[in-house]
Amino acid sequence: MAYDDRTRMILRRTPESATMVANVKRAMAVTAALNRLTYEDGPQIRALFGELTGRAVDETFALIPPFYTESGVHIRVGRNVFVNQNCTFYDLGGIDIGDDVMIGPNVSLITSGHPVEPSRRRDGVVARPIVIGRNVWIAAGATIIGGVTVGENSVVAAGSVVTRDVPPDTLVGGNPARVIRSIAE
Repeated sequence: MAYDDRTRMILRRTPESATMVANVKRAMAVTAALNRLTYEDGPQIRALFGELTGRAVDETFALIPPFYTESGVHIRVGRNVFVNQNCTFYDLGGIDIGDDVMIGPNVSLITSGHPVEPSRRRDGVVARPIVIGRNVWIAAGATIIGGVTVGENSVVAAGSVVTRDVPPDTLVGGNPARVIRSIAE
């Protein structure tokens, strides 16, 4: 994982790591309640998702449980966002989802990890943000890693692993994901 000015390191046994653990415990309780709901329970899903993130979500937001997150407080979603079932958002680095985004089933947005060096691996957690632009479609089973921005109107193909920024108006796919073609109209 490349380090830059958007990278945060949360060291073990610090006040920041204690806050992180408290957020995980709170998220586990809220997601347990959320995951008992069905798609028809839209208002309750929105209310619990708002509780999870600490901010109200628009009435156009839709999510099909189950849903998993490590914290929730670092997730921001726009209007008319759809999140399909069995998605995982590890949001310690921050996840910002623009308007009109569609997220397929089994998608993972992972903003955190550990240092690669074996001697530092247990020192703490490294976190970088993910930004999903307006009108993006992330297809089933895709994984997006921290530090990535997905440009507006783009499509991430099913099963892709996105480790680099995605330009606007493009289709990316593969592992690691690469630009397949432009989709500009």
